Amino acid sequence: MKLRVLGAVCAALALTLVGCSQKAGSADEGAQDKGGVKTGVGVTDSVISLGALTDMTGVYASLGKSVTQAQQLWVKQTNAAGGICGRKVQLTVRDHGYDPQKAVAGYTELAPKVLGFVQFIGSPFVAAVEQRIDGQDKGLVLPQAWSANLLGSKYVRVIGATYDVETINAIDYLLAGKRIARGDRIGHVYFEGDYGENALAGSKYAAEQAGLTVVEQKIKPTDNDMTAQVAALKQAGVKAVVVSAGPRQAASLVGVAAATGFKVPVVGNNSAYAPQLLKTQAGPALTKDYYVAASTLPIGDPGAGPAKLAKAYAAAYPKDGLDNGVIAGYNAASLFGEALKKACTAKDLTREGIDRALLTITDFGSDFGMPHDFSDPAAPSTRESVIMKPDAGTPGGLKVVRPARAAPAAKSYTLK
Repeated sequence: MKLRVLGAVCAALALTLVGCSQKAGSADEGAQDKGGVKTGVGVTDSVISLGALTDMTGVYASLGKSVTQAQQLWVKQTNAAGGICGRKVQLTVRDHGYDPQKAVAGYTELAPKVLGFVQFIGSPFVAAVEQRIDGQDKGLVLPQAWSANLLGSKYVRVIGATYDVETINAIDYLLAGKRIARGDRIGHVYFEGDYGENALAGSKYAAEQAGLTVVEQKIKPTDNDMTAQVAALKQAGVKAVVVSAGPRQAASLVGVAAATGFKVPVVGNNSAYAPQLLKTQAGPALTKDYYVAASTLPIGDPGAGPAKLAKAYAAAYPKDGLDNGVIAGYNAASLFGEALKKACTAKDLTREGIDRALLTITDFGSDFGMPHDFSDPAAPSTRESVIMKPDAGTPGGLKVVRPARAAPAAKSYTLK
């Protein structure tokens, strides 16, 4: 799948003269500063340059905005505290609008200039440049994407459970609550491409283990009206629906189902919700029987980690609401920061030095619901998921209905 996506994106970019074989600039030179710290691409005696490839105008615009602002908050806090390794952190942001040409062009522009990326939204776009990252660039990329196809790289590191594992945990929640049972049919509405198809692999495995049947409905990111999908699933007699798409598609699906009397629980991946939806016509339906799986507590949780971050974010961006993109963005930046500190201690701020440092981080993010282990590039940092439910009375619009856990099927599942 990676090769097919890469080929398709390269073909699309041919007319724009942004070649996928183009080198991303000079390799780490191994120069040393006055303190004996090795440096290379993206690092000077006074600045550490990082990049962010986001979506602030496309299908994930609300997520991209909050992820980016949370990372800018982390940069501000870090620099106010004296920076890292005697240097200030600088973050350069590019909005790709969930467009493959813009995404790969943005990577091509920034890769020769930055040490690594604290953000890269879009599994297909990350997959399209992964060969370059692994082969010649070797800069750490922390994507806001959870496809299992991204596992195995020392440089592209997924933070959290991958979509397949997350989907297994979501279906387990319905099974544990006796909302579905052996012999039932469940629907799965999913984006074509890495995200949706990886989530589908999880639902198929969960179904196999529990004696369920999956009824598939593949859609495109540009499909916003789920009327046809709801009609097909209703006719198929499904008892629940999984949605692995964007917030707009999830809202349409839940809203149309409610309007047509199709009363079944719906569970979504972490990318399939935004609190802004609660103010739309679909809001009442979302609060009734819609659930979201994720690898962190929601930003409105009273726990120490989310509460502290929510307060700081609200102070920095008083006109903007809270959502789980805030935690996703802040955690990614914080994780990169931890790797930078360890690399500084090892006196190696080159790209390879950062990558080695990340492999030593085995207990990150416990304040946000669960620990993450980055010692194995072939494994997700966790197989646990928190299950949440939309709630208009909670900051960030989500409340926890089941704490972090890994379903038995999620533990036995072999990542593909």
